[in-house]
Amino acid sequence: MPCLVDARGLRCPLPLVKARAALAALAASDTLVVLATDPESPIDLGALASDTGRAFACECADGEWRFELGPVQNR
Repeated sequence: MPCLVDARGLRCPLPLVKARAALAALAASDTLVVLATDPESPIDLGALASDTGRAFACECADGEWRFELGPVQNR
């Protein structure tokens, strides 16, 4: 089951800070799901996924973002 961070209603940089803290506690094979409403979140969390070598997927519905930072990918 993925780890969930609900950062809806939080402004930049808090969604990123919470996601980074949650990733630190996860194994490389685990998935983190982040829910956010901040418009900067796609940029911040996409960069976090890239920096940590994790798979990244995002979708937006009604102003709410859902991000998935998947297991670490082989580089």
